[in-house]
Amino acid sequence: MSSIIVLGCMWGDEGKAKIVDFIGAEVDVVTRFQGGANAGHTIVLEGKKYVFHTVPSGILYPETQCVIGAGTVIDPLGLREEMQSLMLQGIDFTDRLFIDERAGLVLALHKQLDHKSEENLGTGKIGTTGKGIGPAYSDQAARCALRMGDLRYPEWLEQRLNNFYKYHQINLSASDYKEELESLLEVGKFLGPFMAQTDQMLRDWYKEGKKILFEGAQGTLLDLIYGTYPFVTSSHTVSGGVCVGTGFPPRWLDRILGVFKAYTTRVGAGPFPTEIEGPLADQIRHKGNEYGSTTGRPRRIGWFDAVAAQYSAALNGLDSLAITLLDVLTGLPELKICHSYIKHNQVLPGFVSHPIELNEVQPEYLTLPGWDIDISNIQTWKALPKETKQYLEAIQDLLKLPVKIVSVGQDRHQTIVIKEKV
Repeated sequence: MSSIIVLGCMWGDEGKAKIVDFIGAEVDVVTRFQGGANAGHTIVLEGKKYVFHTVPSGILYPETQCVIGAGTVIDPLGLREEMQSLMLQGIDFTDRLFIDERAGLVLALHKQLDHKSEENLGTGKIGTTGKGIGPAYSDQAARCALRMGDLRYPEWLEQRLNNFYKYHQINLSASDYKEELESLLEVGKFLGPFMAQTDQMLRDWYKEGKKILFEGAQGTLLDLIYGTYPFVTSSHTVSGGVCVGTGFPPRWLDRILGVFKAYTTRVGAGPFPTEIEGPLADQIRHKGNEYGSTTGRPRRIGWFDAVAAQYSAALNGLDSLAITLLDVLTGLPELKICHSYIKHNQVLPGFVSHPIELNEVQPEYLTLPGWDIDISNIQTWKALPKETKQYLEAIQDLLKLPVKIVSVGQDRHQTIVIKEKV
């Protein structure tokens, strides 16, 4: 029996789904533990593209069981649409997808509140996806939220929906209320067969000797507490969030793999010390297809930030690293890695999460030579160009952790597993 957590360790969009998909061949269960449809995953398999928002990407393996944990928030209509789309692509969900009945619901009002909140903030907006995730989590804390299991009980659902609108001091017309209630009851019939109390299932599977993979959404620096607040998401994206989001005992978590891009990106507002702009950023953005899977927004581009990465590695207790989109850097004459922050001519002891302080730091860089050789079809560490190895070794040295997986392209086979560096 074994378990592994695969975490995005920066500001999200690190290519986690590709790593989850690659490791998925070796596991029995893939579990999503937090977040909602604000997290888009894109996987390319044999030239065919699959886009995920809520469904765990492990569903692409026919024998793999997938769990959406209680720590997630779910747009039930969106989930049904996503599942139906995947069904049309040949994906079978029967006895393979299990949704925790305690997961919160994202309703239409949550999306409206999300957009309104961003509009009210004006220039100080967070840069949310507008998918209603923050308001849905807020309602859970206020105890007025609806949960997946409510969809199975018509009278209870009606009562909870009434309470929900009373809490928000909104009077729906009778026809609008009836339409929403009927829509929820209808989608509940579709999703009902997939509902379960998944915490017990996970514990039983682990004791039976099954291998379980936990996949995170967003990234560590977007964690509600430990990220660059308030420019963060509304859930716990760190390794500790696994236990709260799934009911899985912390003592049973065996390995933690941190996923980092070979460079850094960020979506939305907030501090970004290593950000680069202009033609170079445009070149990387275009080559790396750095546009949000959920929103289509262009991502901000920056050099690899080892200071932030060290913070993330320590916070999560990482065992090893996966580096993605390394091929995107091919052809650049030189590469930079931020190894320290400078403020008032003093080297700071480490990462600072407060946005005011983070905006004031000056990154100090290690400059390394680039490479021109196409690495997209290289399968071994030995075959990588010398300069590519130097770049990866610099990241290893700064984080004091081994790089175990390197992604050099979108497809599943474009992945290097590093066992021995010969």
